[in-house]
Formats: sequence, C-alpha cells, structure tokens
Amino acid sequence: MTGTQQDYSRAGALRGIGSPGGDLTTPQKLMIFVLSMSLFGLSNIILEIVPDVSIGPIDVSVSYFVFVPLAMVALFSPFWAALGAPLGEIVFTDLLMGDFSGLSEVEGFIQMFLALYIAGTVIRNPRSRTQIWIGAILVVLIDKALSAVVDLSKVWIGLEDAEFVQGLPESMLAIEGIGLGVDIIISGIIFGAIPAMWLIPALHGRIEPLLGVRPRVPGEPIPGAAPQAGWFVAVAVLLAVSSFFFAFLEAWDVSIGAVEGDFREQFGDAFLWVSVGAIVVALGIALLLFRRHRAKLNG
Repeated sequence: MTGTQQDYSRAGALRGIGSPGGDLTTPQKLMIFVLSMSLFGLSNIILEIVPDVSIGPIDVSVSYFVFVPLAMVALFSPFWAALGAPLGEIVFTDLLMGDFSGLSEVEGFIQMFLALYIAGTVIRNPRSRTQIWIGAILVVLIDKALSAVVDLSKVWIGLEDAEFVQGLPESMLAIEGIGLGVDIIISGIIFGAIPAMWLIPALHGRIEPLLGVRPRVPGEPIPGAAPQAGWFVAVAVLLAVSSFFFAFLEAWDVSIGAVEGDFREQFGDAFLWVSVGAIVVALGIALLLFRRHRAKLNG
C-alpha cells in the first residue's frame, strides 16, 4: 500500500468514516445530490450573463463549465452527483427564469446524466490528470454527440429545416461535426479539463471527509459507479434513444408543463439573484438535515 493510501485509510479510521466501497447513507446521498445540483445551477447562472457568440447555426460560446460537475462525479458518488447536476440547470436557470420548455427538457437531463455518470466512473483516480482529461472530454462528447444525433434526426424526419453556414459545405453532418469540435475545445478542454486537472486533485482527500465519505482510492470500489456489465450498456442506449422522443416533443409544439415567463427579460439581470437565493435555501435545508442526522448518530 502506498503512503497516500495509508494516509486515506488512517484519516478514515480517525473520523469514523466507513469503507471506501461501502454504501452511502441516505443523508449523504441527499447532500451529494443537492450540492451537485446547486453548484452546477450556480455555474449556469454565471453563464447567463456571458454573451453568446454564434456563426450561423454554430455556437462558439461556453455551453457549460464542465469542471464543476466533473469535480463532483470524480470525488463523490457518480450516480447521485450526475443525477443532481442537470436538475440544477433545469430548476435554477430554466424554471426559475421562466424559460422552461416542459417535458422536452428531459432530453437534456438524460443526456447530461449519462455523460457525467460515465465520466465519473472513468475517473477512478482523482489525482490522475490523464483520467481527468478523458472524463472532461467524455462529458462533452457524449452529451453533444447525442444532441447532434437528435438534430440530424429532426432534419432527416422532416420536423425541422436544415440551417447552413455560407462558405461551408451544405451538409448537416459537417455542421454538427464542426459544432461538436468547438464544444470539445471550449467547454471540454478550456473550461473543463484544464481547470479540473488542478481543482480535482486539490480537493481530493480534503472535501470528502466533510460529508463523511472516504476519499476515492485507485483499485477500490466506487460507491455509485456505473456497473461494468452488458445490461448497463443496454440501459444507457435505451435511455439515450428515449431522450430523442422528448426532443421531438418541442418540434411537435408539445409543451406540457412549460413555463414561459421570460422573467429575466422583464426584470433584468437582477432577477438572477432569485435563483441564487433558491440555491442558498436548498443548500441550507440539505445541510440542516445532514447535520441533524450526524448529531443523532453521534448522540
């Protein structure tokens, strides 16, 4: 056993934290879920004030700060962190801002969940920069590739018309490929792998004990990791395909559960503080419940 692994084992014993491969308690799962949801929601609120830049149908802006949810899935349970992050975007930057398209939002939720879940499982050693880079690129690759397939399907079926960029080949495949490459460079590398390769190792072993979780150690089971089995691949493919149906709802003008208030347009950027306040309240409630649970255990 290396010195680092010995330090983690000793720290876990002193703090009374369970084995690395053990199951998480319900309060721990809730805290990881809410923390991931809140941090990713907050990062998307920051992006709301960053102007978008587009060249025709190709978006060259930052889609999301990948390093934020990547740190959560790399340090904590990939399942609960991946489940919370996309919900944070939906609740705090779509629903509260009055820009919620209803059931069609499920498409983005499923795609981001799968991307983060798989990436968090790939990062078995949070101090490995190689694994962090692979994880960051995987998040964008999986999420955006599935979105590209959806866009191509809409045009192929005839639900939408193709948009072309003057001077580029009039090919949807070429346009989607260029967009995917831009997203990988901007979101996956510049705002993903580069900050994450510094942030994740810096937090590893320091933030997990605050939630009563043992730091992830290479070679040991990861609670909440994606199963290495054929049935998981089948379920992942099924979820990806099902996300296409929810994407088609918007093209069919089906807006069940949609909220179209455009509150930010009405009240200005100051309305973003409503989302920030909601994040603080959510974190406060989760932290209170978590502390009460730990107090009962210690008492």
